Amino acid sequence: MPQDDFAPEAAPASAADSPGRPSRRSLLGGAALLGLMPGAAAAQGSKPDSAPAGPQPEARPQPEARPLPAEAAKVRLRPEPAPETQVWCLDGKGVPPALRVKLGETVRLKVENRTERPLSLHWHGVRNQNPMDGVGGVTQPPIQPGASFTYVFTPPDAGTFLIRPLVVGGSSEPSGRGIAGFLVVEEKAPPAVERDLPLLMQDWRLQDDASLLPFGQTLFAASNGRLGNMIAINGRPVPEVIAERPGSRLRLRLGNACNARATRIRFDGVKVYVAAVDGQPTDTFEPLRATLPFPPGTRYDLLLDMPGEAGAKGSVTALVGGGLVLANLVAEGEPVTEKPPPIAPIGDNKLLPAEVKLQNAVRRDITITGGATLDKEKPDAEPVFKGDPARIWAVNGANGMAGVAPLFSVKRGQVVVLAIKNDTAFPQALHLHGHAFRLLHPLDDGWEPYWLDTFQLLEGRTARIAFLADNPGRWLLSSTVLERFDTGLWTSFEVT
Repeated sequence: MPQDDFAPEAAPASAADSPGRPSRRSLLGGAALLGLMPGAAAAQGSKPDSAPAGPQPEARPQPEARPLPAEAAKVRLRPEPAPETQVWCLDGKGVPPALRVKLGETVRLKVENRTERPLSLHWHGVRNQNPMDGVGGVTQPPIQPGASFTYVFTPPDAGTFLIRPLVVGGSSEPSGRGIAGFLVVEEKAPPAVERDLPLLMQDWRLQDDASLLPFGQTLFAASNGRLGNMIAINGRPVPEVIAERPGSRLRLRLGNACNARATRIRFDGVKVYVAAVDGQPTDTFEPLRATLPFPPGTRYDLLLDMPGEAGAKGSVTALVGGGLVLANLVAEGEPVTEKPPPIAPIGDNKLLPAEVKLQNAVRRDITITGGATLDKEKPDAEPVFKGDPARIWAVNGANGMAGVAPLFSVKRGQVVVLAIKNDTAFPQALHLHGHAFRLLHPLDDGWEPYWLDTFQLLEGRTARIAFLADNPGRWLLSSTVLERFDTGLWTSFEVT
């Protein structure tokens, strides 16, 4: 994936809150539950300064926003003689961009919609200013074909974040046509590695002639979503080949931008350490059984050392069918001369609280219903749905639609605990906007030792999440399976 670095002007970082670092624990156990005018607002978590008295200096002109066109392109997803596939892309390239900034820098991007559908871009995982969250129909008007919108924000956290299209009633098509990318916010003192490599997983639903299957199938939206029949990494058919010197240290940024595909990722031939989950740093740990859950919207930062012998190989495999290799790691060339230091945590995010105090938390119950039904006596039978194709899913009995009032409102600084019940026949991948949360233990108010913004909730299960509502605005709790989002699987809350 090309790394489209850009260096906007520096902006002050947010004020720090309580420090804290999660303790080492197994990731697998908890996660398996599983028009507005843009302006340079302060980063989330910071407080506006009072206006000084006396004459004010003349405001400096703001740097011009970098254009980020969304437009049609052709890419080769099947070998010749099959034709190329008509897709949509960002930045005039047929592969997803990886936009990079340093922590404290301001993102200024003018999204030009050259497609034939309304569009907006959600900066998935960024604890953003609310007008910049990129939910068309909620936080901004959708960008109409031929129009543009300028996103201006200063990410408060370093980390790995996704760029996903998110428009009420119209997200699946731009995603399924290829609109996706990474936003990488680099630490001020990143760990020393030989290479820092983004690996973005997408899948495509192709017909025999390599064209995309038409969009809008009700049964997809009511069941498992639009599962592709061809998986790509960084916009290219798998496997990606990563060749590095024996003994060199790598940082892999792994993200799932699929419309619907949830899988598990296994690592073979190399020992990997998780350094961040959903963009937030954690104590480094080895994944249990060398596998990680990987629903849409999830990101991992991984540290690993290449094998020490030339010719040795490792792989990153998605547990799809009998296993699909996403990337091959090959040790090539002269070995590194100096052994890297022991792998260690990449740092703390001091903007997140050391603990989430639950004693006086605002507690709300959330129940997800709807979708197709399954015949338990006929496991091979197709799911059945006979309802309104535009209102397939509901949260607390209400379909997510533009104009629907928030489910609840809280004052800024309150702790919120949501008990989320999946009363459907399918696992649900869910994303909390504007905040990071802790996944609570099933039987008490202990929590898993990492921050999340996305998780998967199995059918028939209930999970509780806790977060500090410190970011003003109207925020979504939404499905990351975009066909479900388009047909009602989201709700919102307000922080005042």
